[in-house]
Amino acid sequence: MYAVIVTGGKQYLVTEGQTLKVEKLENDVDAALSFDCLLVSDESGDNVKVGKPIVDGAKVSAKVIAQGRADKISVVKYKRKVRYRRNVGHRQPFTEILIEKIA
Repeated sequence: MYAVIVTGGKQYLVTEGQTLKVEKLENDVDAALSFDCLLVSDESGDNVKVGKPIVDGAKVSAKVIAQGRADKISVVKYKRKVRYRRNVGHRQPFTEILIEKIA
């Protein structure tokens, strides 16, 4: 089964058994999560349910695997001829989840 879930302001297409890195959630490792579905479909795509805005009775169960921070990116600002240079690093926090069941 496929499902579309919303978390952290983004939409994700998920299947059972998939691991996924999403925006940081305030849950402990091994904690259970539940997401509402915007769309649910079977493997062949014949039985598609679209929500308005969510599908009634459809839930996605997930488990938190890890909390972490992504690789550092460098944000550089530069203006020529005026000796202006700024270099700032950033590491985005994330939560890695495992999709256990789509019901």
